[in-house]
Amino acid sequence: MSDAPKIDTDAPPPTVLAQLGGVSGLVFSTLPVLVFVPVNALAGLTAAIWSALGLAVAILLWRLVRRDPVQPAISGFFGVALCAFIAHRTGDAKGYFLFGIYTSLVYGGVFLVSILVRRPLVGIIWGYLNGTARQWREHRRAVRAYDIATAAWVLVFVARYLVQSQLYDADETGWLAVARIAMGWPLAAVAFGVTFWAVRRADAIVAEAADPRPRESAERESGSRESQAGA
Repeated sequence: MSDAPKIDTDAPPPTVLAQLGGVSGLVFSTLPVLVFVPVNALAGLTAAIWSALGLAVAILLWRLVRRDPVQPAISGFFGVALCAFIAHRTGDAKGYFLFGIYTSLVYGGVFLVSILVRRPLVGIIWGYLNGTARQWREHRRAVRAYDIATAAWVLVFVARYLVQSQLYDADETGWLAVARIAMGWPLAAVAFGVTFWAVRRADAIVAEAADPRPRESAERESGSRESQAGA
């Protein structure tokens, strides 16, 4: 008789929040920016760069010690390192935000194009993450739901680019940090909410098309009740 532990195959997949490191991961992702700006004002760009990098390394080590998921911390470290490198190359603290600004522009453009070519990225990404087929593309209402969710992300990315690029051109490094945080997870949470609605609606449409019996049964019950009322 085997003593091997049983694997719960019915366990739900990790949520998006869990994949991002949970609430602590969201908090940790903002710390390098919160350190970079004041250190730059007090001690200069070089000290700010090393402070942000050091904090990113500390966060990674902390998650390793606690045996928390480290993928968000690794991604965060490389993101901080790239932003710090751009700031070093430009010789200006506002360069730290340049990568995020243009990333928002590129993402917004890609998501917008996906709507125009009738391949909304939210649907494609969800199908890949969930391991499902692309039946939703055969249903206009499902495609429309994913269009709406993808458009929500377009608005988020475009808003980030427009606001932060204006602050960048105005040399408002401090306000850039505020905008980076305020337009980060708060706006993403709204877009995730729209995405959740779209996924639920599209899955229901596909399931209904695959097995219309529940709908037909409900229609028969409704018709029966109307007949009894008429009698």
